[in-house]
Amino acid sequence: MFKGFTRFLQSPGEHLRSLFGPDDAAAAELAGPRIIPRNEHPVSRQHLSESALKVLYRLHNAGYEAYLVGGCIRDSFLGRMPKDFDVATDATPEQVRELFRNSRIIGRRFRIVHVRFGREVIEVTTFRGRPNDDHGDHIAQQSEQGLLLRDNVWGNIQEDAVRRDFTINALYYSIADFSIHDFANGARDIESRTLRMIGDPTTRYREDPVRMLRAIRFAAKLDFQIAPGSEAPIHEQAHLLLQIPPARLFDEILKLFMAGHGVETFRMLRHYGLFPMLFPETEEAMATLPWTEGLIEAALASTDKRIREERPVTPAFLFAALLWGPVQLRQATLEEDGMPPIPALQLASQQVLSRQLKHISIPKRFSMPMRDIWDLQQRLPLRRGKRALQTREHPRFRAAYDFLLLREEAGEVEPGLGDWWTAFQEGDEHEQMRLLEKAGANATPGDRPKRRRPRKRRRRSAPPDNP
Repeated sequence: MFKGFTRFLQSPGEHLRSLFGPDDAAAAELAGPRIIPRNEHPVSRQHLSESALKVLYRLHNAGYEAYLVGGCIRDSFLGRMPKDFDVATDATPEQVRELFRNSRIIGRRFRIVHVRFGREVIEVTTFRGRPNDDHGDHIAQQSEQGLLLRDNVWGNIQEDAVRRDFTINALYYSIADFSIHDFANGARDIESRTLRMIGDPTTRYREDPVRMLRAIRFAAKLDFQIAPGSEAPIHEQAHLLLQIPPARLFDEILKLFMAGHGVETFRMLRHYGLFPMLFPETEEAMATLPWTEGLIEAALASTDKRIREERPVTPAFLFAALLWGPVQLRQATLEEDGMPPIPALQLASQQVLSRQLKHISIPKRFSMPMRDIWDLQQRLPLRRGKRALQTREHPRFRAAYDFLLLREEAGEVEPGLGDWWTAFQEGDEHEQMRLLEKAGANATPGDRPKRRRPRKRRRRSAPPDNP
């Protein structure tokens, strides 16, 4: 840890009253930030995005306050290279839009500005105020359950800090003097690797239940412990996730499972009772089919490994693993009722996806490849004649083959078929023919496509002579 930063933690200033009481959760009013000067913190402009610096300097030169805040500062304190850069300012979205022609205002629930530099996007947010205060034309709406429906109330930096979710995300880097403004003892929590909610956790989770998912994501990603006062309400309020629109939960699922810490995230979601709110039918399948949990963890482990190796990953493969157990349960029921396997699989897939979409939206660009992976599981065992060659040429073959290997690893199916397909892909033409013969898959007359016989033309009878 940075030498000056450690010294600062050992001798805190008098600018901030403690945000937490003995129960580790109760909130107090913020009296002011701890100011960490440049020589006592590890955030360097050399590690910051040039685009983010352009935004900061332009806002500052126009007379506005401008700070980097959130994950980029937190990651810098942890010795990680920051990737995403968020800017907080007292300029309104309209004022930011006037300064940057390459920007646009997005969102209704939370209006923010995206400033685009090529493929890089810098997110600029206006300081949030207290939602219950009178702000004239600015709007803040909450449901009867406390869910924050709209929050476009502007305030100052101190009020903005109170509105942040976790203490480690309430560190503000000032472009004016390169100091860090620590409003909630976030620097100390980073040092102790503690994830702590700002304010009363029960109230904050009710305002936005997605914060519970963020707690799991940060704890898994950063290897932090959730503070007891912030942890306790999660079990009791997991059901609040049912209030969140499915489209928003899809984005959160990608953040949870596509960040390289999927296995630990999955286990934590189950531990805190959040997973059934996201994948209810999968939770039911894990109680019936013992291999379901192993399949999901194997798929997540494979995805984590690919992310570490900077190889491409697709949500379609993960969703295929997450929902395969429910599909198998429904397919078995349909087959017991007399439906053939292929139609049973297709109908089961449709039913599972229909129910899942009520919880998490899955765009067709992912749901269609997912269903292809499922359909190919019935084609992979069929290796007669040209079927093996046709299956291998399918656009989703590689994903389906990888999925088959995970099914074998999880114990759903007996091993062997995966080895056959491995050898078939790696072998030359002669080896492939040998494998087909060994599998008893020589072509038979019934397997060969029937040629169409040319239809005989009927001779038209000559028209009768006119009388």
